[in-house]
Amino acid sequence: LDSGVDAEIARIPERAGEGLQGPGTGVGAAFQRRYSVRISGSALTAEQLIQRLCEDLNVAAPVEFAVFDKTSGTSPSLETGDEYDVHMPGPWNCPVRVVERTAVSFRFVTLRGHMEAGEIEFRATDTPEGDLLFAIESWARSGDRLAEAVYDRLRIGKEMQLHMWTHFCVRTAELSGGRIEGEVEVRSVRAYAPGLVSRVAARVFALMAWLRGG
Repeated sequence: LDSGVDAEIARIPERAGEGLQGPGTGVGAAFQRRYSVRISGSALTAEQLIQRLCEDLNVAAPVEFAVFDKTSGTSPSLETGDEYDVHMPGPWNCPVRVVERTAVSFRFVTLRGHMEAGEIEFRATDTPEGDLLFAIESWARSGDRLAEAVYDRLRIGKEMQLHMWTHFCVRTAELSGGRIEGEVEVRSVRAYAPGLVSRVAARVFALMAWLRGG
């Protein structure tokens, strides 16, 4: 457990717009998850790699498992304000909106109806050694109680995400023309839900007061 995850979520700026389902609206524990690879021998720079992904996310997505369908936006390429549905197996639709787009990164926020409430960022970095670092990082809670049970208790959602994003990293490396050094690194950190500790403490103090009064 790591309270730093809540601190990182607190630093995410307030987003404007309708239907947003940011981490503050979710339920259960907060998770910070990172999937990353080091790529050697890439034919593309970090900026070129991100541009290629923005032209067609499905070029790296495991389309037998998840497909990105652009539902809003006039540009063929991914731009801030665009919306996508991520079609995956299961009872949830996974709508997202692009809230940031730089030369070497882009970020989605989840929308109402998504199984998660939070944000996810895709980024690439050129290293001094001439390699590429590619990472997918998210900060999120479950979108509702059912999603929390599927992800945190039954662990089905966790396995789905692990499969999806590790494959995305592998296919991104292939897209770059390079090769992965080592393996896809996966890091997942869990924190208490906001207010959980304070609610527990309040109940403890209430019980102590009741015992003293008795």
